[in-house]
Amino acid sequence: MKTRAAVLRDIGKPFEIVELDLDEPKTGEVLVRFAASGLCHSDDHLRTGDIPVRYPIVGGHEGAGVVEQVGVGVTRLAVGDHVVASFLPVCGKCRFCARGQTNLCDYGRFLYDNSLPDGTFRYHEGATDFGQMCLLGTFSERAVLSEASVVKIEDDIPLELAALTSCGVPTGFGSSVKAGEVKPGDTTLVYGIGGVGANALQGASIAGARYVIAVDPVALFEKRLQGALFGSSNPFDDIPRILDLYRAGKLKLSELITSRYTLDQVNQGYEDMMAGRNIRGVIIHE
Repeated sequence: MKTRAAVLRDIGKPFEIVELDLDEPKTGEVLVRFAASGLCHSDDHLRTGDIPVRYPIVGGHEGAGVVEQVGVGVTRLAVGDHVVASFLPVCGKCRFCARGQTNLCDYGRFLYDNSLPDGTFRYHEGATDFGQMCLLGTFSERAVLSEASVVKIEDDIPLELAALTSCGVPTGFGSSVKAGEVKPGDTTLVYGIGGVGANALQGASIAGARYVIAVDPVALFEKRLQGALFGSSNPFDDIPRILDLYRAGKLKLSELITSRYTLDQVNQGYEDMMAGRNIRGVIIHE
């Protein structure tokens, strides 16, 4: 089948809108039609080379959509399911997954080539294979994804809001609630209020912090650095949990979106981000 996608061919070049050939899903894979994709700063790092990857690559690692086809052996998903694409895959079998550290899953080894977990590619332009950012490639109308990267959600959640929970929302939320271990009554300072920091504020508030303060970086005494990949979150547990908080009216999602764009406007979206006009943009796939 054919699909339109925003791709990067090399470092320093803008996103290019192309039509690619997309394979059918193989064993353990699903075909997803994306409704929306978040514009995360990490995708601009592909353009600048700050995140090393194999080129060419289909951009985008925040997205939500609908399952259109399932491959052999898929048990957790069915055609018609509404889903969020997790920017970190979870095999459920490696030593890290067994310890509950799914954000450190061994499938992370594919994040340079950005192939699917069998080591092969699903996007092609003639004889050229295209990788998928974080094994996803949500800057495409459709994608074939590993079941390990797809989280089923409730049908009543708007997909353009659900797309934000692929990366930015759980990364920020988890940085406060999990990695930061914010407790009731704490005073919490959040440094930098972009697409991730805004959700660190929400996480600290929901965790019960008495004061939540947004600041620019300043020197602090007794400061301790705590690393956090994906906010130390588990996508298959925390993405549905975060969406439940949204449904209960306790967590904001629609308020996070600054601007909406078409796929053809992806470069404009990143220009707006760099200029400070857009904190969190969303591509609406037609």
